[in-house]
Amino acid sequence: MKALAIRAHGGPEVVNLEDLPEPQPAPGQVVVGVKAAALNHLDIWVRKGWFGLKLAFPHVLGSDVAGVVEAVGAGVEDVKAGDAVVVSPSVGCGRCERCFSGHENLCRRFAILGEDVPGGQAERLAVPARSVFPKPARLSFEEAAAFPLTFMTAWHALVHRAKLRPGETVLVHAAGSGVGVAAVQIAKLLGARVIATAGSDAKLEKAKGLGADEVVNYETQDFVREVKRLTDRKGVEVVFEHVGKKTWEKSILAAAVGGRITTVGATTGFDPLTDLRHVFFRQLSILGSTMGTAGDLLEVLRFVDEGKLRPVVDRVLPLSEGREGQALLSERAQFGKIVLKP
Repeated sequence: MKALAIRAHGGPEVVNLEDLPEPQPAPGQVVVGVKAAALNHLDIWVRKGWFGLKLAFPHVLGSDVAGVVEAVGAGVEDVKAGDAVVVSPSVGCGRCERCFSGHENLCRRFAILGEDVPGGQAERLAVPARSVFPKPARLSFEEAAAFPLTFMTAWHALVHRAKLRPGETVLVHAAGSGVGVAAVQIAKLLGARVIATAGSDAKLEKAKGLGADEVVNYETQDFVREVKRLTDRKGVEVVFEHVGKKTWEKSILAAAVGGRITTVGATTGFDPLTDLRHVFFRQLSILGSTMGTAGDLLEVLRFVDEGKLRPVVDRVLPLSEGREGQALLSERAQFGKIVLKP
């Protein structure tokens, strides 16, 4: 089968379309024929590598997958060949206390599809049967591949970690990114007022179309000053952080007394300065959040199926242009998700 894979860490040149062996379903697994696979910044980070990341090369990239079940392994009863599915990128061991209690993202052996285990930017993918869910009929395969990782991440961060409440104000950074698109919609679904930031006026207009109440161009405006102006100097109850070093110090200043900052990533760097005086004196809560659970995906799927949340596809590229897709992500040239089609 054709697959987008790396055999070493490095620059874009290490990403290549290769011929790899066809996956076979082990007991409890299914093989999904991939119809669409979305890109994430995680693909770039995995390509570059980091201390402690140990992969078996060749490693197939890709966390977001939608497709059709082609084969089922022994012991699989609830999934059958021909089912149209989306794949959960969240993989726990399935045997520990945390997995059994529905918190697999806290499992000691937690993995993300395409990061720690082979991903889905390929023609076929073998995954545990418990990782596949029916594809909403209203969505194309491209749309169905555009929401699992980012919507699960934003849902878990805003609903379960920050516990965002109706009437609160949330600051969503980089609203044109995949996770930003998700956070704006989820915050509005929860009844919050949304202040969205982005680096271009065109992206801000699209963020308004998703429900953002106020928008700030962080390239031309001071977002802390704008947040203070828009909240009568109070600040926001919740900051949805995933940019990292570029925005972190000001995100702390934008939070209200007693506010919560939930951080799900660090696209621009993981080592920002933190003035602890603002944290303890204003009693801020800093909440780390990684991915989500199968339960989160089921909740998101319900709202997607009802049309209350919608994935946003920026463009669709052939699988062979995965390297070019990563370049577009690096340049922040997209609004929503870039999807690859085998």
